[in-house]
Amino acid sequence: MEVNPEKQFSAKAKHDFKLIRAAVERQDEKAYAELMQIYKKPVYHVVLKMVRNPDDAEDLTIEAFAKAFRNLHKFNPEFAFSTWLFRIATNNCIDFIRKNKIKTMSIDSGIRTDGGDEIQIDFKDNDLNPQEIAIKNQKIEIMQLVVGKLPPKYQRLVSLRYFDELSYEEIATELKAPLGTVKAQLHRARELLYDMVKEKKEMI
Repeated sequence: MEVNPEKQFSAKAKHDFKLIRAAVERQDEKAYAELMQIYKKPVYHVVLKMVRNPDDAEDLTIEAFAKAFRNLHKFNPEFAFSTWLFRIATNNCIDFIRKNKIKTMSIDSGIRTDGGDEIQIDFKDNDLNPQEIAIKNQKIEIMQLVVGKLPPKYQRLVSLRYFDELSYEEIATELKAPLGTVKAQLHRARELLYDMVKEKKEMI
C-alpha cells in the first residue's frame, strides 16, 4: 500500500495507514484489533444516530467491520481510513433502513462523527441497483462465514437475528425462550463475533 507523499494527512491517519499495512501485508492480528479498538465506538455512535436502536446499532457495527476487514486490501490510501470505514458503515445502515422502513433523519442531512467529521447521507430510491445488490449479497456472505464459526448453541440465535432479521421478541417466540435469555445470549454471541472479526481475518 503506497501513500501519496503529496497528500497531507493527520498523524492519526498516518498511524492508521501503518496499521493497515501491517494487517494486509503481515496478517498482523494486533493491527486488526487496534483498528477495531480505535473505531468501534465512533462507528457505533454514527450507526446509532441513523437507526436509533442500540441492538441494531451493535449488529450493524459488527457487519461494517467484517466487511471493511474483508476488503482491507482494496483500501485506497488517497483517503483517510476513517472516511472509508464510515462510508461502509453508513451504506450498510442505509440498506438496513430501507429494508425495515425505519423513520430516520431528513434525507438531505448529514451525520457528524465524534471527531467532528461530517458524513453526508444519501438515501436514494427504495429499489437497489445491481451494484447495491452485489454489495448486499457480499455482506450476507461475509456474515455467514463469521456466524458459521460461532459455537453451535449461538448459530441458530444469531441467524434469526442477522439473516431472518427477527426482533428480540420474535426470536424469543420462535425459540420458546424467555426474552431476557435471548438478549443475554445475543449479547454474548455479539462479543464473540467482535473477537472473530478483529482477531482472525481468515474467518471473514
